[in-house]
Amino acid sequence: MLIRRCAHLCIEPGEALTLDIGDLLSGGIGVRAHSAWVARIPGQSEGLPLTLAEIELLGRIGDELWMERARLSALARADLIDALLERGLLISDDPAHARQREADSALRRTAWFATAAQLHTRSRWQGVDSRRDDPRRNGSLSLEQLVQRHGPIPAHFHARVEADLRLALPHVEAGALEELLQTRTTCRNFDLAQPLSLAALARALKTVFGEHGTRQLATDSFAVKKLSPSGGALHPIEAYLIVQRVEGLDPGRYHYHVGDHALEPMGALDPAAARELGLVAVAGQEWFADAPVQIVLAARFQRNFWKYRNHAKAYRVLHLDAGHLSQNLFLIAAELRLGAFITAAINEIDLEHAFDLDPMSEGPLCVIGLGARATEQVTVEFDPQGRVWGKALSTDDMDEKADDTDGGR
Repeated sequence: MLIRRCAHLCIEPGEALTLDIGDLLSGGIGVRAHSAWVARIPGQSEGLPLTLAEIELLGRIGDELWMERARLSALARADLIDALLERGLLISDDPAHARQREADSALRRTAWFATAAQLHTRSRWQGVDSRRDDPRRNGSLSLEQLVQRHGPIPAHFHARVEADLRLALPHVEAGALEELLQTRTTCRNFDLAQPLSLAALARALKTVFGEHGTRQLATDSFAVKKLSPSGGALHPIEAYLIVQRVEGLDPGRYHYHVGDHALEPMGALDPAAARELGLVAVAGQEWFADAPVQIVLAARFQRNFWKYRNHAKAYRVLHLDAGHLSQNLFLIAAELRLGAFITAAINEIDLEHAFDLDPMSEGPLCVIGLGARATEQVTVEFDPQGRVWGKALSTDDMDEKADDTDGGR
């Protein structure tokens, strides 16, 4: 049997607390701390407890070259080796460990940068309700209380020199693009009675994600022209849709096929189930779950990492790509007089299950959405110039609406 260490293993120190009655009776705090070590593997959300003997053994084995188990047996007990093989911390060519080996091989093929793979795994949510689980909400702290506790918000206008050293720039007249951007504000109030037209959805998908030309670069390799920048011109972000209220479409899950400008059905849902999936997707943010359509931006990691292999910046570029796409959605929504939003407070693991995504091959980064605005602003929106709602809300109005919705943001 051949053995090597799994890829991108991270070992963390920590401590476990246990009740100590003897210490409590003798006047202590009644708690004893024990050192604990945890192994973390990309793609596996939970840490794996380790003993010091296991840590020492893992340190003796490389993650590239294979070694014979017979040679390893001279270093450690058989039961220690078997325990590490079972948990996937050691990889072998034995058929009994095929599942662990295939998961490790898939991770290696995708060419993740090690620390980025750990970050991606550790920052995914499952079953989180941001209104219930947000520590700021649990503490019931108002903005004023946050200021009292942590001090003022860091200044918005960041100065690096004295005022008299600044060089004034020419006055700027607003053009058509600026006028359009003035009507861009995150929508938290969608009209539940007005479905999104299929034509508007098609326009948004074509503008934000669609193909606008291709060019062959090498054998079986093409560059695709889109209307937003992308690292290496790779455009690895896919659009998965949760449809609730779109004319001509049944509620359900869809994938946008860029080349054909078409939707691929991935499973029908009744309206209640579609609303529930939409609510889970955005971690309980009801104002976003009310959108007629939500679009999950999921990165195809291997398409990006194919070029930027084990690259320290590759994962960061994916989030930049998602930001460019979301801004284009806001622009087309403003032109169509629709509301739009983006949120990174999402339950990635639940979305992976809903759309059958392997988290280390293709993973959700954020959720965007659009639809007709409601006629009344129930949940507060930031529109200080009144360009969207007709008049700017006063501070008292904003506080009142935030209190009424228990989460105006």
